[in-house]
Amino acid sequence: MVRGPCKLLPLLTPPILMFRQPRPPDPDQDLVTRAQQGDTRAFDALILKYGDKLYGLVYNMTSHKEDTHDLLQEIFARSYQSLGKFRGNSTFYTWIYQIATNLTLNFLKKRKRRAGLSLNDMESSVQQDPALIDTTHEANPEKQTNLNELQLKLNEAMMKLSEPHRMVVTMFDIQGMSHGDIAKVLQTSEGTIRSRLHYAHLQLQSALQDSWEERF
Repeated sequence: MVRGPCKLLPLLTPPILMFRQPRPPDPDQDLVTRAQQGDTRAFDALILKYGDKLYGLVYNMTSHKEDTHDLLQEIFARSYQSLGKFRGNSTFYTWIYQIATNLTLNFLKKRKRRAGLSLNDMESSVQQDPALIDTTHEANPEKQTNLNELQLKLNEAMMKLSEPHRMVVTMFDIQGMSHGDIAKVLQTSEGTIRSRLHYAHLQLQSALQDSWEERF
């Protein structure tokens, strides 16, 4: 049996081209543009918008108010000086967080080389500061005492984590940042962020195991 020549079926639909979805516009772009043009009030507005979050980030890493205030001033100054170099390749939020994390991690390395931070050096007000993990709620005095002790142990356990692990716990568990946003700030993959979080959570759980039942 002789077959005739094969006929090619016409394409019924054009091929689908895959395009990367455009990044949503930066909600801070107007303020950034004005600040780059010399409008100091616009820059002040940006600092006012992110100042509390940056304070929480730095304080959770240093556990020291004076160091936190000094670092914040350096972060704000560095951001203002570098604002002209900001090209919008990321959001302003990601950009200023990158500055904050780099300066904070560098500061912690220098402090560790100088003397190291003992857990006994942590400020007595740490367990009451809302910038850190807050597990307190209205309860009877005995239970409240147990909660305060648990919170202090949790903060101590946080300080025992390495800086990279404490950083991701602070961003994810305390500040509510997504894996993707953390990865952009730390300039690494989401898989690395998930891995660090998993390890840090195991370390915290182990450190708190003896006190966990006191919470209830």
